[in-house]
Amino acid sequence: MIVLAGTIGAGKTSLTTLLAQRLHTKAFYESVDDNPVLPFFYKDPKKYAFLLQIYFLNKRLAQLKLADQQSESVMDRSIFEDSLLFHLNADLGRATETEVGVYDSLMKNMMQELPHTTYKKKPDLLIHINISFETMLTRIQKRNRPYEQIDQDPTLYNYYHELNQRYNTWYESYHESPKMQINGDSLDFVEDELARKKVLTLIEQKLDTLPRLNQLNAVGNHN
Repeated sequence: MIVLAGTIGAGKTSLTTLLAQRLHTKAFYESVDDNPVLPFFYKDPKKYAFLLQIYFLNKRLAQLKLADQQSESVMDRSIFEDSLLFHLNADLGRATETEVGVYDSLMKNMMQELPHTTYKKKPDLLIHINISFETMLTRIQKRNRPYEQIDQDPTLYNYYHELNQRYNTWYESYHESPKMQINGDSLDFVEDELARKKVLTLIEQKLDTLPRLNQLNAVGNHN
């Protein structure tokens, strides 16, 4: 189980697709375009932040169960990022301390309910795509989801800036599994074919160092 992590616009979906194609395995995507709560959240974050987080938690746990049925899988966001996102919303006044406490307790209990002998709760490798704030803004504007645009809601600027900063701290403190970091600015695998090949090679090299993943027989051998 390989999991992608990163801020909005980092390229998680693109790299998930690339890896799934290279490994000839199942890709599991975050519910965004088909998310019924997300547009409401952007219109009224204080009202819908908690509901959105519960929606994502439910979806991600369901995906963990489905991914565990595959011998190999790639997921485009880690369940361990959810707390980061929700705590940021709370710090920005979009959620209450009570809601955060309920969410954290619910997530802990739900994860404990997944038996270790039945489900794999943690990935074999987490890949964090690190991009600059400038790249983040450019990609958000380019993909043109109306509810994400700063010109429609100027308060999103501070939200995006703080989110981007917190991801580095989150990655440094993440110890749930083996991990690696990709510089999405210098290696723009979304647009650059050479960068794409380099990123896949770096991931192959990382997989080669993980005994539990040796059965993948390296990414490049699945062409």
